[in-house]
Amino acid sequence: MKDEPFIHAASICESEKIGARTRIWAFTHILPGAIIGDDCNICDFVFIENKVIIGNRVTIKSGVYLWDGLVIEDDVFIGPNATFTNDKYPKSRHWSDNYQTTVLKQGSSIGAGAIILPGITVGAGSMVGAGAVVTHDVPDNTTVVGNPARVVNPEPK
Repeated sequence: MKDEPFIHAASICESEKIGARTRIWAFTHILPGAIIGDDCNICDFVFIENKVIIGNRVTIKSGVYLWDGLVIEDDVFIGPNATFTNDKYPKSRHWSDNYQTTVLKQGSSIGAGAIILPGITVGAGSMVGAGAVVTHDVPDNTTVVGNPARVVNPEPK
């Protein structure tokens, strides 16, 4: 069927909530609670935990791990090896029952190798530059770069 998702034979997709025409490539592992929208492209070597929601037309490049508490809205691009965290004070063998929510708003883009700390909102239409370390919310339609990430083109008022 044309509207069925494509799930590569070398991937592990435990979720039944995969949208129409979504493509899941090799060596990707999606846990059963994850929700993925329509027309997404999830490249090789991606891991998606249970409490992750992905909208429609999202691209996730290789080497990205999406942890519990991440909400990705429609039309978001996530570059290769972007890193997301969900615990500000991680300790071995201590698990949280309630991770902070990180939100990537509609049409935002995350550059290759960027790091997004927990509880951050990346605004609609915003761009996070490659390698940036995002420690604070990013306003809509803004580009941030560097470590720590700083605004380089605020939206005109």
